[in-house]
Amino acid sequence: MEQIVILGLGNILYGDEGFGVLLAQRLYAHWDFPENVEVVDGGTQGQTLLTFVERADKLLVLDAVDFGLEPGELVLRDNVPAYLTAQKIGPHQNSFSEVMGLAALRGTAPEHCALIGVQPAAMTLAAPLSTPVSESFEAAQSMALDVLRQWGIDPQLRAQPRHLSAAVLDSLVQGCV
Repeated sequence: MEQIVILGLGNILYGDEGFGVLLAQRLYAHWDFPENVEVVDGGTQGQTLLTFVERADKLLVLDAVDFGLEPGELVLRDNVPAYLTAQKIGPHQNSFSEVMGLAALRGTAPEHCALIGVQPAAMTLAAPLSTPVSESFEAAQSMALDVLRQWGIDPQLRAQPRHLSAAVLDSLVQGCV
């Protein structure tokens, strides 16, 4: 069975930079996935993400990316290397570029990668998400679910959202959901 990893990247302490992490948490809280689907809060972990990338047959990356669009605009890219040539924002993206490059050199890169990126408006320390990025979450979630369905996954909406307890939040911070 193919292993699918949903990887949220970013830093929730810097406003819109936390988009990927928050979207991963939202998917984890509201949807049930088969055992071969793993939701990971990658945060800004850099090289430690190689473990998750290498075990994925298919990788869905969630992140804030500066594509020069209007704030809150969503982008779906069918391969992550195209995203890696875009202008970077935040320190984690260079490290993630290196992770993807290393996996490719080792012959362990996922057979398929996709990116859902949002154009950030504000990335200031201790800032909340901007209005345009906050308003994009429903559409971003739909995009992620559509990608998963195209990959043969049937996500099931939970009757009650998972409560993200302190233990779950600790594991999210460590990159393991």
